[in-house]
Amino acid sequence: MSYPEEGARLNEWFVPSFGPLRFRVAIGLLFLPYTGMVLAFTVIGSMLANTVHWDRVAAIVVIYFLGLGVAAHALDAVGSRGTKPWGSVFSRRQLWLVAAGSLVLAYAIGTFYMLRDAPMLWWIAVAEGFFLLAYNLEWYRGRFHTDGWFALSWGGLPVLAGYVLQTNTLSWAAILGASAAALLALVEVKSSRPYKDLKRRTGIEPLSETERLCEQQFESILKVVSLGVILLGAGLATWRWAG
Repeated sequence: MSYPEEGARLNEWFVPSFGPLRFRVAIGLLFLPYTGMVLAFTVIGSMLANTVHWDRVAAIVVIYFLGLGVAAHALDAVGSRGTKPWGSVFSRRQLWLVAAGSLVLAYAIGTFYMLRDAPMLWWIAVAEGFFLLAYNLEWYRGRFHTDGWFALSWGGLPVLAGYVLQTNTLSWAAILGASAAALLALVEVKSSRPYKDLKRRTGIEPLSETERLCEQQFESILKVVSLGVILLGAGLATWRWAG
């Protein structure tokens, strides 16, 4: 289902209602609550290590912010079929340049740490690079643009990436943590899809009372899940830092 008019996502709850249009779209493109979830997953994975190297925690957070928060979402705007939900405020060329620059910087940081501390992280870096392109650009007729692949790439793998960068190993604790993160990401994406469908119709046609309540419920789920994961990551980091 496509947006009935360009720029329809500007009425989403995570988009500022103030400031110039380019500022609002730029902030909206970052999907900050959902990006925050993924960053928290990397922190959670890092905190599962026996010894925490805080420079590596900061590195994995920056890597995923550049790779997901900036690059993946810019490519998602490029890869969207039909009418562009963010409008044409940023051209395809601008979005490609932003995505490419962010990816180069993210992989430069990651390469430094993979060569020095965690060569095992290479397999996650390769997998995430593939999913970033295949999911957002809808390669292979959208075969990888599904909820399951989303949950793996932006839920499970970030936890493993955080842990592997700390330890250069895997453990059952990290695998179980990654599985939990994948399930939470699945809740997010499965709530997001019907929510977006309802938001697309807002202002175009009146919603029924049931539909309006459903929209509010889905929005509440998205807010609670994203904030809960972010607070969990922050809590674990605070505990390890203080300990």
